[in-house]
Amino acid sequence: MLRLNTLAVVVRDEKKAAKWYHEKLGLQVKDRYPHWHTVVSKGSKTRIHLCPDSKPEKGNTGIAFLADNVAKEEKALRKKGVKITMPTRKEEWGTYLMFADPDGNEFYVFGD
Repeated sequence: MLRLNTLAVVVRDEKKAAKWYHEKLGLQVKDRYPHWHTVVSKGSKTRIHLCPDSKPEKGNTGIAFLADNVAKEEKALRKKGVKITMPTRKEEWGTYLMFADPDGNEFYVFGD
């Protein structure tokens, strides 16, 4: 079962934005990477992914789901006829896939 994981927000400077979300809204800075940060409100598991300003990727909604097992989720989605636009990939920072809805809007699925 997919669970909402992150929502992307495009910002000019992810470090300054993370500081603002922390100081002004009380959100906790969860992840700090050279090109993006995430913040989360207390008690929530859904993070806001602060993305530095860049050209938008066609179709990418900036919405990510979480699955316990990405490869297993890919198989289940394919079985249901969901279009997989990026098969399961393992990177140093995690495992993910991407799928599209009927209108071409793409979503990430992160997990193990």
